[in-house]
Amino acid sequence: MRATEDSSIVAFLSGAGRDARGRSFEDILAFSDREIEVHHDFIQWLFPLETPSAAVPGSPVLTPEDIDQIRQSDVCRANLVRAAERMARFYEENDHWLVPFDHNHRRITRIIHSLWLLVGQEEAEKFLKHIEARVRDSGAKVSETSRRFWRNAIG
Repeated sequence: MRATEDSSIVAFLSGAGRDARGRSFEDILAFSDREIEVHHDFIQWLFPLETPSAAVPGSPVLTPEDIDQIRQSDVCRANLVRAAERMARFYEENDHWLVPFDHNHRRITRIIHSLWLLVGQEEAEKFLKHIEARVRDSGAKVSETSRRFWRNAIG
């Protein structure tokens, strides 16, 4: 399925478009862990939602048409899975987010909900289980509030 002219987020997720800063999907997937940590305006493009971002005004907001197009696109869904795998590696290889509260906890909530909305429950649960195992195995004291948000992001 090809993205429509007026859907920048579908074009981006299909690999045919660019984000607001001119980066492609592949550019962002190639970010180093440091770049992932210091840039705060990419996660809304990799994992869009149907609600506006409070953290990055002007980032994409999914329309019902966008959601339908992404769900029907094998390329978009595969790219979302690839993005989730990259973020899972980031969380596996870094410990700084394993604290009671961190901006990455909000990112995790977004990732889980976006996967649930656009790819399906199985992928959302897979990511959630990976994150929960990482927290458990590390012995980190991640807040119950963050963990509840993660669980509630499915559905």
